[in-house]
Amino acid sequence: MKRLAVLGHPVAHSRSPAMQNAALAELGLGGEWIYEAIDVAPGRFAQQVRQMAAEGFVGANVTIPHKEAALELADAPSHDALAIGAANTLSFTGGEIAAHNTDAGGLLNALPESPRGQRALVLGAGGAARAAIWALARSGAVVSVWNRTLDRARTAYQQIGGSVQLGGGPVESPRQEDYGIVVNTTSVGLEGEDPFKQLPLDPDGFGDQVVVDLVYGAEPTRLLAAARQAGATVVD
Repeated sequence: MKRLAVLGHPVAHSRSPAMQNAALAELGLGGEWIYEAIDVAPGRFAQQVRQMAAEGFVGANVTIPHKEAALELADAPSHDALAIGAANTLSFTGGEIAAHNTDAGGLLNALPESPRGQRALVLGAGGAARAAIWALARSGAVVSVWNRTLDRARTAYQQIGGSVQLGGGPVESPRQEDYGIVVNTTSVGLEGEDPFKQLPLDPDGFGDQVVVDLVYGAEPTRLLAAARQAGATVVD
């Protein structure tokens, strides 16, 4: 049996096993391939990845909080993963760990239209945030970055800005109405907590804009529900 997995901490919420096993079954590969979720703490991540090839794994997806660590482990990182500074997909072939980043293209494909010429606000500074910043900037948006720790926002902005023109900057108190695109890449909302207590957003401050939440669940997140109620276009 060829094995695949998603690595995260926490990871019990992930729908990747259900989605990926359904896809494998649809392709007639269900009898040969299996996809599972593995909860691995940051201190064990490198060891877990290195032993996976010997355990019959062909590849793995990577989620919070391991995307930057995944790139550091790679023997063969893709150009996009290097530019972003994070990887969300690993493959094990020929004794090497290859790393890729599909977050950037996935975000752009999910948007209702091109972000070119739009002002965009990215909330967060981790691996998913870096992919969002890079993708939006490469597509012509003016990107600002907020994080609960301003220094992390500055670091992400400066590092991504080495390969693309961002134009916005790290921001401490953004006005959400000033942006045509707002992307939440933080984990706020993952456990059902109130996003408006932890993010610089007002539930009544949304308008004619696109709001993206990378947190997902059985129902739209509280962030997206409020944005839709206020008239925004939401991307779940």
